[in-house]
Amino acid sequence: MSGVSSTREIPAHGDVPQHVAIIMDGNGRWAKRQLLPRIAGHRRGVESVRNAVSACIERGISYLTLFAFSSENWRRPAEEVALLMQLFTSALTNEVEKLHRNGVRLKVVGDTQRFGAKLRALIEQAEKHTAANQRLTLSIAANYGGRWDILQAVSRLIKEKNVVEQIDEKALAPYLAMSYAPEPDLFIRTGGEQRISNFLLWQLAYSEFYFTDTLWPDFDAAALDAAIVSYRGRERRFGRTSDQVEQAKRAEVA
Repeated sequence: MSGVSSTREIPAHGDVPQHVAIIMDGNGRWAKRQLLPRIAGHRRGVESVRNAVSACIERGISYLTLFAFSSENWRRPAEEVALLMQLFTSALTNEVEKLHRNGVRLKVVGDTQRFGAKLRALIEQAEKHTAANQRLTLSIAANYGGRWDILQAVSRLIKEKNVVEQIDEKALAPYLAMSYAPEPDLFIRTGGEQRISNFLLWQLAYSEFYFTDTLWPDFDAAALDAAIVSYRGRERRFGRTSDQVEQAKRAEVA
């Protein structure tokens, strides 16, 4: 179930984030440190995805969104891009039934038209096969960019509603790629970089950010717990003052 916009209303939040979004950075550097080819790091990264899915289910997290391939990643060497597409195809072929058995709904967000016909078919089949699952929604952002997301939403709104003026946030929200999910409570980036790299530009407006030097292939349940501990220590104000936050907490108790 989708959540409210954090810039219009105050969403429900608790000690455990409902939605975690992660930029999985560091696969190539992990491989280099192991004296292995870059693709070995990406393969090891798939194992970390499995671990992250399991850890989120165990902790009661409802939504996990992973940035797998950005719209800018096409700039990488052609050989690496081809290998990444093969890895994505393999993962969809081998992992979907496991996700389904564990009650995981799979969504792929991004401009998938650039992918080959076989990969697009696998994505469609996987989404349909897992559509009714409710334990965890796993969203894979593939050929995704935050600016692309906003532009495609505006374009679809104008086309479907014939709107050319006075487009507001409420009208645009249903057309965003992640309209089915609440906005992320916690954004994590592994690998030591401290930027969002065109990821969920709209949706991260009031998310709590957590950066770690841990490379994605080494990111495990303990690393996720460290991020959640940091999240719990934040005061989520959503534009209010600290006094207002305290008053709201007292009102909830009363």
